[in-house]
Amino acid sequence: MTPKILLLFSASIAIPAGAQTLQGQALVTALQQGGYIIVMRHASSPREAPGKETANADNVRLERQLDEDGRATAAAMGKALRELKIPIDEVLTSPTYRALETVKYAQFGPPHPMAELGDNGQSMKGGTEAQAMWLRNRLKNFPHLANTIIVTHAPNLMQAFPKDAAGVADGEALIFGPDGKGGAKLVARVKIDEWPKLAAAK
Repeated sequence: MTPKILLLFSASIAIPAGAQTLQGQALVTALQQGGYIIVMRHASSPREAPGKETANADNVRLERQLDEDGRATAAAMGKALRELKIPIDEVLTSPTYRALETVKYAQFGPPHPMAELGDNGQSMKGGTEAQAMWLRNRLKNFPHLANTIIVTHAPNLMQAFPKDAAGVADGEALIFGPDGKGGAKLVARVKIDEWPKLAAAK
């Protein structure tokens, strides 16, 4: 890929102005070295829960589940991470069916469901401040030589990071690194369909 094309692709990863510090190959290289937390919204899911006739066989509680696009993009994201040799250590997830499906199709690794990352049974309604505080505190504990993935919901992201998560799309990832002061800073935002593009550009 030529420098000009790489520059255009790097600029295509949407993020608030002034907030992004890593993009393109620099982002890939950083993630390959580990030490980051990838916080993502679950992949695409219809807003309404399915009926018994359309629910997946294992969706016994008739929760919202991923649609075809959600399953495909989650699988493609996981494949891209493996192709890029980006190491993942711990996978924390909302206990909701659609979040667990995201982890399953992406093949991130064994999930660790956390109630604090859930939707409280209220789907798209706002997250609580207690959940936001838990998430912000979790971002003070960065891994070494690998990366942590956290799968949650838009309301929780917006409650915890109102500026950084503005307009977060289905499956979009907010990537945080240490800020050097004991906290976290946003270093990149990557939409779920951009991971395969990063893999193709290597």
